[in-house]
Amino acid sequence: MNWLTNFVRPKIQALVSSQKDVPENLWVKCPECEGMLFHRDLDDNEKVCYHCNFHLAMPVLERFKNLFDDGKFKRVAVPKVNHDPLKFKDQKRYAERLKASQAKTKEEDAIIVASGQIGGCETVIAAFNFAFMGGSMGMAVGEGVVTAAKEAVKRKAALIVIPSSGGARMQEGALSLMQMPRTIIAVEKVKEQGLPYIVLLANPTTGGVSASFAMVGDIHIAEPKAMIGFAGKRVIEETIREKLPEGFQTAEYLLDHGMVDMVLARQKHNEVIGSMLAILMGKPSPAEKGKKKKNSGTETDAIANKDVAASKVAGYTASAVKKASDVNVSTPANTAELKALKKVATK
Repeated sequence: MNWLTNFVRPKIQALVSSQKDVPENLWVKCPECEGMLFHRDLDDNEKVCYHCNFHLAMPVLERFKNLFDDGKFKRVAVPKVNHDPLKFKDQKRYAERLKASQAKTKEEDAIIVASGQIGGCETVIAAFNFAFMGGSMGMAVGEGVVTAAKEAVKRKAALIVIPSSGGARMQEGALSLMQMPRTIIAVEKVKEQGLPYIVLLANPTTGGVSASFAMVGDIHIAEPKAMIGFAGKRVIEETIREKLPEGFQTAEYLLDHGMVDMVLARQKHNEVIGSMLAILMGKPSPAEKGKKKKNSGTETDAIANKDVAASKVAGYTASAVKKASDVNVSTPANTAELKALKKVATK
């Protein structure tokens, strides 16, 4: 046995130890279809499953690069708030939970605000970070939405909010619930200035977030198969003692029942939202700008290009027209484009 112990075993150990360690997280399992996704392919496909088209959680900064023109944006500082006003403690201190989430995400709280351009239009985005305590809404998140609204009014820019949240943050009690009316007032200030307010619903959007600012946009866009609702499906079924329909609380179900205006794949966000903002803010869309460079710039060409831009947006949903018309903008160019959009959508 000595030759096994003294010769074979050391050789095997040397062979194994010389092999390079395999990096972790090379593969990701899709929560929808359970298909295995190679991390590089998943990144190239903007965190969308290439088996079933399920949209996985996307880091906020990557989402900003995907949405803003040329991936360029500037972060907007959110004022600091009292992070643990109630000195809350359950199995763990709330202060400790916050520190753990801050260390994990490298962010102060569950919302990030940035400004830039989409389709050549000035835009402010407030996006939730679900990795930070489930994107729950506390005082800091409420302050983030208010800051984004103020920044939009200051810049005369469109406001886009991207909720991905489990609802109000229970550790802050009534102070968290107070953020619901507070954020509603903030987005109303944007609407009063005649600026577009668009909500991009990501998976999941539930609880106090869906019951407040997330469902009062001029246009509601949802990512495919996103879960959107207030209470959970099981809670509803136990309360009403009935079986809920298949696909209940999904983006597609809400689209069929008029709760959202369109379900839009992540790869098309910049293009479609940019065209929408151009129409709502009375500015030429990116497609229109390209056409003008090629054409002579005559009045006939300009009208034709507007029809092309309007048709492009209308092709995704006809129901967006009704929401878009609610925005208080009355410039002649914008009115003409909205009329063209309505005309095409009703065909």
